[in-house]
Amino acid sequence: PRSDCIAAEQLCLLDSTCNATYRILENCALAQTRFLPLDHDSRVRCLNAELDLGNSSLLHCKCHRRMKRQEHCLRVFWTVHSSMADGYFNLEASPYENPANEEHWKTDYNKLAALLSGKDCSQLAGDATNPCLKATHVCNLSKKCVRLRTDYASICTKGAGSEDMCDRRKCHRGLRNFFEKVPEDFTKRILFCPCQDELCGERRRKTIVPDCSFQSNVKPNCLLLLDSCLEDHICKSRLADFQQNCQPADMSPDGCSQHSHAACLQAYMGMIGTPMTPNYVSNASVEVSLWCTCESSGNQKEKCDQILGMFENNKCL
Repeated sequence: PRSDCIAAEQLCLLDSTCNATYRILENCALAQTRFLPLDHDSRVRCLNAELDLGNSSLLHCKCHRRMKRQEHCLRVFWTVHSSMADGYFNLEASPYENPANEEHWKTDYNKLAALLSGKDCSQLAGDATNPCLKATHVCNLSKKCVRLRTDYASICTKGAGSEDMCDRRKCHRGLRNFFEKVPEDFTKRILFCPCQDELCGERRRKTIVPDCSFQSNVKPNCLLLLDSCLEDHICKSRLADFQQNCQPADMSPDGCSQHSHAACLQAYMGMIGTPMTPNYVSNASVEVSLWCTCESSGNQKEKCDQILGMFENNKCL
Protein backbone atom coordinates (compact mmCIF):
# COMPACT_ATOMS: atom_id res chain seq x y z
CA PRO A 1 0.00 0.00 0.00
CA ARG A 2 1.12 3.53 -0.70
CA SER A 3 2.38 5.51 2.26
CA ASP A 4 3.39 9.12 2.43
CA CYS A 5 7.04 9.60 1.51
CA ILE A 6 8.10 11.03 4.88
CA ALA A 7 6.93 7.89 6.72
CA ALA A 8 8.51 5.69 4.02
CA GLU A 9 11.84 7.53 4.34
CA GLN A 10 11.87 7.04 8.13
CA LEU A 11 11.34 3.28 7.70
CA CYS A 12 14.06 3.08 5.05
CA LEU A 13 16.66 4.88 7.18
CA LEU A 14 16.17 2.29 9.94
CA ASP A 15 17.21 -0.51 7.56
CA SER A 16 20.95 -0.57 6.74
CA THR A 17 20.56 -1.92 3.17
CA CYS A 18 17.76 0.49 2.26
CA ASN A 19 19.66 3.35 3.92
CA ALA A 20 22.76 2.72 1.78
CA THR A 21 20.67 2.57 -1.42
CA TYR A 22 18.83 5.75 -0.48
CA ARG A 23 22.14 7.62 0.05
CA ILE A 24 23.21 6.69 -3.51
CA LEU A 25 19.91 8.01 -4.84
CA GLU A 26 20.34 11.27 -2.89
CA ASN A 27 23.61 11.90 -4.77
CA CYS A 28 21.91 11.06 -8.09
CA ALA A 29 19.07 13.49 -7.35
CA LEU A 30 21.54 16.21 -6.34
CA ALA A 31 23.34 15.92 -9.68
CA GLN A 32 19.97 16.02 -11.48
CA THR A 33 18.90 19.19 -9.64
CA ARG A 34 22.14 20.92 -10.55
CA PHE A 35 21.90 19.75 -14.18
CA LEU A 36 25.26 17.97 -13.85
CA PRO A 37 25.74 15.41 -16.63
CA LEU A 38 26.28 11.91 -15.22
CA ASP A 39 28.83 9.59 -16.83
CA HIS A 40 27.71 6.12 -17.98
CA ASP A 41 28.81 4.34 -14.77
CA SER A 42 27.05 6.86 -12.55
CA ARG A 43 23.82 6.55 -14.56
CA VAL A 44 23.93 2.77 -14.26
CA ARG A 45 24.57 3.04 -10.50
CA CYS A 46 21.57 5.38 -10.10
CA LEU A 47 19.25 3.14 -12.11
CA ASN A 48 20.41 0.04 -10.21
CA ALA A 49 19.82 1.80 -6.87
CA GLU A 50 16.27 2.63 -7.97
CA LEU A 51 15.72 -1.01 -9.00
CA ASP A 52 17.17 -2.21 -5.67
CA LEU A 53 14.32 -0.54 -3.84
CA GLY A 54 12.10 -3.15 -5.50
CA ASN A 55 8.65 -3.10 -3.96
CA SER A 56 9.58 -1.02 -0.93
CA SER A 57 7.05 1.55 0.26
CA LEU A 58 9.63 4.22 -0.61
CA LEU A 59 9.31 3.49 -4.32
CA HIS A 60 5.50 3.67 -4.26
CA CYS A 61 5.00 6.51 -1.80
CA LYS A 62 3.02 9.68 -2.64
CA CYS A 63 2.42 13.14 -1.15
CA HIS A 64 -0.68 15.21 -0.44
CA ARG A 65 -0.88 18.78 -1.66
CA ARG A 66 -2.35 19.94 1.63
CA MET A 67 0.00 18.01 3.93
CA LYS A 68 2.43 19.53 6.43
CA ARG A 69 6.11 19.32 5.44
CA GLN A 70 5.03 19.01 1.82
CA GLU A 71 8.42 20.12 0.45
CA HIS A 72 10.21 17.42 2.49
CA CYS A 73 7.81 14.79 1.15
CA LEU A 74 8.35 15.93 -2.45
CA ARG A 75 12.13 15.95 -2.00
CA VAL A 76 11.96 12.27 -0.93
CA PHE A 77 9.76 11.42 -3.94
CA TRP A 78 12.16 13.02 -6.44
CA THR A 79 15.13 11.38 -4.71
CA VAL A 80 13.79 7.90 -5.46
CA HIS A 81 12.48 8.88 -8.90
CA SER A 82 15.41 11.00 -10.08
CA SER A 83 15.92 8.95 -13.26
CA MET A 84 12.34 9.77 -14.32
CA ALA A 85 13.28 13.39 -14.85
CA ASP A 86 16.01 12.35 -17.26
CA GLY A 87 14.13 13.69 -20.27
CA TYR A 88 14.03 17.41 -20.80
CA PHE A 89 10.28 17.67 -20.44
CA ASN A 90 9.34 14.17 -19.43
CA LEU A 91 8.00 13.97 -15.89
CA GLU A 92 5.99 10.80 -16.26
CA ALA A 93 4.26 10.45 -12.88
CA SER A 94 2.73 12.86 -10.42
CA PRO A 95 4.02 12.70 -6.83
CA TYR A 96 0.53 13.64 -5.61
CA GLU A 97 -2.09 11.21 -4.38
CA ASN A 98 -5.52 11.67 -5.93
CA PRO A 99 -7.50 13.51 -3.25
CA ALA A 100 -10.72 12.02 -1.94
CA ASN A 101 -13.81 14.12 -2.61
CA GLU A 102 -14.66 16.13 0.47
CA GLU A 103 -18.35 16.81 0.08
CA HIS A 104 -18.71 18.91 3.23
CA TRP A 105 -16.69 21.65 1.54
CA LYS A 106 -19.32 21.93 -1.16
CA THR A 107 -21.99 22.20 1.50
CA ASP A 108 -20.09 25.10 3.10
CA TYR A 109 -20.04 26.95 -0.22
CA ASN A 110 -23.70 26.28 -1.00
CA LYS A 111 -24.78 27.34 2.50
CA LEU A 112 -22.92 30.63 2.20
CA ALA A 113 -24.22 31.22 -1.34
CA ALA A 114 -27.78 30.65 -0.08
CA LEU A 115 -27.13 33.07 2.78
CA LEU A 116 -25.86 35.61 0.27
CA SER A 117 -28.92 35.32 -1.98
CA GLY A 118 -31.13 36.16 1.00
CA LYS A 119 -29.37 39.51 1.53
CA ASP A 120 -30.57 42.86 0.25
CA CYS A 121 -30.13 42.61 -3.52
CA SER A 122 -29.38 46.33 -3.88
CA GLN A 123 -26.08 45.75 -2.04
CA LEU A 124 -25.06 43.12 -4.55
CA ALA A 125 -25.84 44.86 -7.84
CA GLY A 126 -23.97 43.21 -10.65
CA ASP A 127 -23.86 39.73 -9.08
CA ALA A 128 -26.28 38.34 -11.65
CA THR A 129 -24.20 39.50 -14.61
CA ASN A 130 -20.81 39.06 -12.94
CA PRO A 131 -20.40 35.52 -11.52
CA CYS A 132 -16.80 36.40 -10.54
CA LEU A 133 -18.10 39.13 -8.27
CA LYS A 134 -20.61 36.73 -6.72
CA ALA A 135 -17.87 34.12 -6.10
CA THR A 136 -15.83 36.83 -4.35
CA HIS A 137 -18.81 37.82 -2.18
CA VAL A 138 -19.30 34.18 -1.14
CA CYS A 139 -15.56 33.93 -0.33
CA ASN A 140 -15.91 37.02 1.87
CA LEU A 141 -18.46 35.14 4.01
CA SER A 142 -15.91 32.39 4.78
CA LYS A 143 -13.35 33.44 7.40
CA LYS A 144 -10.60 31.24 5.97
CA CYS A 145 -11.29 32.20 2.34
CA VAL A 146 -11.35 35.95 2.97
CA ARG A 147 -8.31 35.86 5.28
CA LEU A 148 -6.06 33.96 2.85
CA ARG A 149 -7.34 35.93 -0.15
CA THR A 150 -6.62 39.21 1.64
CA ASP A 151 -3.17 37.88 2.61
CA TYR A 152 -2.01 37.19 -0.93
CA ALA A 153 -3.72 40.29 -2.35
CA SER A 154 -1.85 42.56 0.08
CA ILE A 155 1.51 40.84 -0.57
CA CYS A 156 1.06 40.80 -4.36
CA THR A 157 -0.13 44.42 -4.68
CA LYS A 158 2.80 45.94 -2.79
CA GLY A 159 4.60 47.92 -5.43
CA ALA A 160 2.51 46.33 -8.22
CA GLY A 161 3.77 47.58 -11.55
CA SER A 162 7.25 48.22 -10.17
CA GLU A 163 9.39 45.11 -10.45
CA ASP A 164 11.83 46.35 -7.81
CA MET A 165 9.17 46.43 -5.12
CA CYS A 166 6.98 43.44 -5.95
CA ASP A 167 8.30 40.39 -4.08
CA ARG A 168 7.26 37.70 -6.55
CA ARG A 169 8.49 34.84 -4.36
CA LYS A 170 6.33 35.96 -1.42
CA CYS A 171 3.40 36.64 -3.76
CA HIS A 172 3.68 33.11 -5.16
CA ARG A 173 3.82 31.62 -1.66
CA GLY A 174 0.67 33.56 -0.70
CA LEU A 175 -1.14 32.29 -3.82
CA ARG A 176 -0.12 28.68 -3.14
CA ASN A 177 -1.35 29.07 0.44
CA PHE A 178 -4.72 30.27 -0.82
CA PHE A 179 -5.18 27.50 -3.38
CA GLU A 180 -3.94 24.79 -0.99
CA LYS A 181 -5.75 25.77 2.19
CA VAL A 182 -9.09 27.12 0.96
CA PRO A 183 -11.64 24.47 -0.11
CA GLU A 184 -11.63 23.93 -3.85
CA ASP A 185 -15.29 24.78 -4.20
CA PHE A 186 -14.40 28.40 -3.33
CA THR A 187 -11.14 28.64 -5.30
CA LYS A 188 -12.50 27.01 -8.47
CA ARG A 189 -15.49 29.36 -8.61
CA ILE A 190 -13.28 32.42 -8.17
CA LEU A 191 -10.76 31.32 -10.81
CA PHE A 192 -13.05 29.68 -13.38
CA CYS A 193 -16.20 31.83 -13.09
CA PRO A 194 -18.05 32.00 -16.45
CA CYS A 195 -18.08 35.52 -17.95
CA GLN A 196 -20.22 37.12 -20.63
CA ASP A 197 -18.56 40.54 -20.70
CA GLU A 198 -15.11 42.11 -20.41
CA LEU A 199 -15.71 43.62 -16.96
CA CYS A 200 -16.24 40.17 -15.53
CA GLY A 201 -13.32 38.84 -17.61
CA GLU A 202 -11.03 41.54 -16.23
CA ARG A 203 -11.94 40.57 -12.67
CA ARG A 204 -11.24 36.92 -13.47
CA ARG A 205 -7.90 37.72 -15.14
CA LYS A 206 -6.84 39.81 -12.13
CA THR A 207 -7.73 37.09 -9.59
CA ILE A 208 -4.04 36.22 -9.17
CA VAL A 209 -2.76 39.85 -9.31
CA PRO A 210 -0.88 39.31 -12.61
CA ASP A 211 1.24 42.49 -12.33
CA CYS A 212 3.20 40.73 -9.60
CA SER A 213 2.60 36.98 -9.92
CA PHE A 214 2.55 36.56 -13.68
CA GLN A 215 3.88 39.40 -15.81
CA SER A 216 7.34 40.93 -15.94
CA ASN A 217 8.72 43.74 -18.09
CA VAL A 218 10.30 41.31 -20.55
CA LYS A 219 8.92 37.88 -21.47
CA PRO A 220 11.59 35.26 -20.68
CA ASN A 221 12.18 32.27 -22.93
CA CYS A 222 9.93 29.34 -21.92
CA LEU A 223 12.98 27.04 -21.65
CA LEU A 224 14.41 29.29 -18.93
CA LEU A 225 11.06 29.19 -17.16
CA LEU A 226 11.14 25.39 -17.31
CA ASP A 227 14.71 25.27 -15.95
CA SER A 228 13.77 27.39 -12.94
CA CYS A 229 10.73 25.13 -12.40
CA LEU A 230 12.76 21.90 -12.48
CA GLU A 231 15.13 23.31 -9.83
CA ASP A 232 12.19 23.74 -7.42
CA HIS A 233 10.61 20.63 -5.87
CA ILE A 234 7.13 22.15 -5.62
CA CYS A 235 7.11 23.52 -9.18
CA LYS A 236 8.52 20.30 -10.63
CA SER A 237 5.86 18.30 -8.76
CA ARG A 238 3.02 20.54 -9.90
CA LEU A 239 4.28 20.34 -13.48
CA ALA A 240 4.38 16.52 -13.29
CA ASP A 241 0.83 16.58 -11.90
CA PHE A 242 -0.27 18.92 -14.68
CA GLN A 243 1.35 16.78 -17.38
CA GLN A 244 -0.28 13.64 -16.02
CA ASN A 245 -3.79 15.04 -15.54
CA CYS A 246 -3.97 17.45 -18.49
CA GLN A 247 -2.33 15.22 -21.10
CA PRO A 248 -4.31 15.80 -24.31
CA ALA A 249 -5.43 12.81 -26.37
CA ASP A 250 -6.63 13.50 -29.92
CA MET A 251 -8.48 10.19 -30.25
CA SER A 252 -10.38 10.65 -26.99
CA PRO A 253 -13.92 12.13 -27.22
CA ASP A 254 -13.26 14.48 -24.26
CA GLY A 255 -9.73 15.40 -25.41
CA CYS A 256 -8.12 14.04 -22.20
CA SER A 257 -5.99 10.94 -21.76
CA GLN A 258 -7.08 10.69 -18.09
CA HIS A 259 -10.75 11.53 -18.83
CA SER A 260 -11.03 13.83 -15.80
CA HIS A 261 -11.48 17.54 -16.40
CA ALA A 262 -11.84 18.11 -12.63
CA ALA A 263 -8.37 16.61 -12.02
CA CYS A 264 -6.96 18.72 -14.87
CA LEU A 265 -8.42 21.94 -13.45
CA GLN A 266 -7.03 21.06 -10.02
CA ALA A 267 -3.60 20.43 -11.56
CA TYR A 268 -3.83 23.75 -13.43
CA MET A 269 -4.58 25.56 -10.15
CA GLY A 270 -1.54 23.84 -8.66
CA MET A 271 0.69 25.64 -11.18
CA ILE A 272 -0.39 29.05 -9.84
CA GLY A 273 2.19 30.33 -7.39
CA THR A 274 5.13 28.57 -9.09
CA PRO A 275 7.74 29.96 -11.51
CA MET A 276 5.48 28.57 -14.29
CA THR A 277 2.36 30.44 -13.15
CA PRO A 278 -0.25 30.55 -15.96
CA ASN A 279 -3.07 33.08 -16.42
CA TYR A 280 -5.79 34.28 -18.79
CA VAL A 281 -4.30 36.15 -21.75
CA SER A 282 -7.09 38.72 -22.05
CA ASN A 283 -10.38 39.93 -20.55
CA ALA A 284 -12.37 38.72 -23.53
CA SER A 285 -11.49 35.02 -23.68
CA VAL A 286 -10.82 31.90 -21.61
CA GLU A 287 -7.48 31.28 -23.33
CA VAL A 288 -4.61 30.82 -20.90
CA SER A 289 -0.85 30.93 -21.34
CA LEU A 290 2.49 31.13 -19.60
CA TRP A 291 4.27 34.49 -19.56
CA CYS A 292 7.08 33.44 -21.88
CA THR A 293 8.12 33.32 -25.51
CA CYS A 294 9.75 30.80 -27.83
CA GLU A 295 11.60 33.38 -29.90
CA SER A 296 15.38 32.83 -30.03
CA SER A 297 15.08 29.18 -28.95
CA GLY A 298 17.51 28.00 -31.62
CA ASN A 299 17.52 24.24 -32.16
CA GLN A 300 15.29 23.77 -29.09
CA LYS A 301 12.33 25.60 -30.63
CA GLU A 302 10.27 22.39 -30.82
CA LYS A 303 10.74 21.69 -27.09
CA CYS A 304 9.89 25.28 -26.28
CA ASP A 305 6.69 25.16 -28.38
CA GLN A 306 5.74 21.95 -26.59
CA ILE A 307 6.00 23.66 -23.19
CA LEU A 308 3.94 26.65 -24.30
CA GLY A 309 1.47 24.38 -26.11
CA MET A 310 0.67 22.47 -22.91
CA PHE A 311 -1.16 25.63 -21.82
CA GLU A 312 -2.07 27.48 -25.03
CA ASN A 313 -3.43 24.71 -27.28
CA ASN A 314 -4.38 22.02 -24.79
CA LYS A 315 -7.81 20.57 -25.67
CA CYS A 316 -7.96 18.75 -22.33
CA LEU A 317 -7.40 21.97 -20.37
